Amino acid sequence: MEQIAVIGSGTMGNGIAHVFAQSGFKVNLIDISAPALERAMATIEKNLNRMVAKERIDEATKTATLANITTHTVMQEGVAEADLVVEAATENVDIKLKIFEDLETLTKPSCILASNTSSIPITKIGAATKRPDKVIGMHFMNPVPVMKLVEVIRGYATSNETMDTIMEASKKLGKVPVEVNDYPGFVANRILMPMINEAIITLFEGVAGVEEIDTVMKLGMAHPMGPLQLADFIGLDVCLSIMNVLYEGFGNPKYAPCPLLVNMVTAGYLGVKSGEGFYSWGHKTKELIVSEQFKR
Repeated sequence: MEQIAVIGSGTMGNGIAHVFAQSGFKVNLIDISAPALERAMATIEKNLNRMVAKERIDEATKTATLANITTHTVMQEGVAEADLVVEAATENVDIKLKIFEDLETLTKPSCILASNTSSIPITKIGAATKRPDKVIGMHFMNPVPVMKLVEVIRGYATSNETMDTIMEASKKLGKVPVEVNDYPGFVANRILMPMINEAIITLFEGVAGVEEIDTVMKLGMAHPMGPLQLADFIGLDVCLSIMNVLYEGFGNPKYAPCPLLVNMVTAGYLGVKSGEGFYSWGHKTKELIVSEQFKR
């Protein structure tokens, strides 16, 4: 594989484009919004500058990485010659299925179609195409340039050849790929999201406050950040979406999203992306400030 296309230029999309480009692949970064692409390229350059400052890469690598990325607002132009397409659009099943339906006709038959979905079944995504054997999951972790793990999800019809190709490609990115079978939440989010949901339930039931819950998990379980802070970083809307996938997929009440999470998302308290969730993110200091609604 030489030519990569990444659909979606948000946090995950620009991170995926960054690591492929830094590893020498030619990357077409695609988004319907030109301003979003401009922000994505600015983010990639900022992250590369940080790596240069820390002496992890040199200026020549930074320049070559940026030169390897071309931006497109028309999907057909960006994917026509791709050997691999990685979809990193919003975590919405209807949007993803429509993208893969379009990719069926816009890409060459040999092209592998991967999704960065964190919870939506790869088998379902593959069924939207006529080449489910070439459809696979590549679930990168955030922040993509830093985190080593890639969950490589095998759909029901994914071929061994496709799996082997993506496992090798992931290694070329300096990542550690882990093969996972296609069940709701895969491994990472099947374990992580119920923990986050339970932390929200603990807050909802008044067992302890935001800082107290996060402190227990950081100091008692050696987590780098507490589950409520992590939920804010992930996005409470994304957490709710994944919990709904787990709940619908397994039909087990233990996966039901906490009413507090549902209400916060409905009210627009989404965490870092909206400026407020369990913490307030509009402040200039690095100090964590608990949202006013939880200071009662």
